[in-house]
Amino acid sequence: MGIRQKVKVRGGAAVAVAAVLALALAGCGGDGGKTKEPTKSEAPQSQGSSPQQPAPTASKDSGPLEVIAKAQGPSSLVLEINSAVRDQDGYVTVSGQIKNTGSEPFGKLGALRGEERTASPGSVAGASLVDAVGKKRYLVLRDTEGRCACTTGLASISGGESIAFFAQFPSPPATTTEVVFGLPTFAAAAIKISG
Repeated sequence: MGIRQKVKVRGGAAVAVAAVLALALAGCGGDGGKTKEPTKSEAPQSQGSSPQQPAPTASKDSGPLEVIAKAQGPSSLVLEINSAVRDQDGYVTVSGQIKNTGSEPFGKLGALRGEERTASPGSVAGASLVDAVGKKRYLVLRDTEGRCACTTGLASISGGESIAFFAQFPSPPATTTEVVFGLPTFAAAAIKISG
């Protein structure tokens, strides 16, 4: 009986050691408790393999974001564009905020994906850039499975809430610095491309 008790103790000790090791390993690679919880104003990201970057967010040091264009939308929604940046890989990324300036929630965001029914639901896949000089319209980039290189997962916007968005397009020629940004249900907005 004494031998059996020793085995039980050893088995219990092994389980305790395994539990401690599991907890220790789970804590490895952490950021010391500095993990930032996502806020309502941060853009949900697509899970596709398309090149993507999140919409900008204001920091304490930089102050409020610059607004390079505004467009009125349905009800009390306002679109604010904060940047349109051309990168060396041949993309233009437009970032901004969709704001509900009213007090009631707005839930009809499905129209933002445009006419393409294969586009990601709850997305800004219906956005476009129009180069009036070059007479060309640029649509949001898609990956091989049809997912947009843009914000997805939009369901509704509460009263007083802002939701960040981004959309990525093929770059117009380097000589084109002014385009018109369009998003279904919002007025068109002239913007300048930087970079």
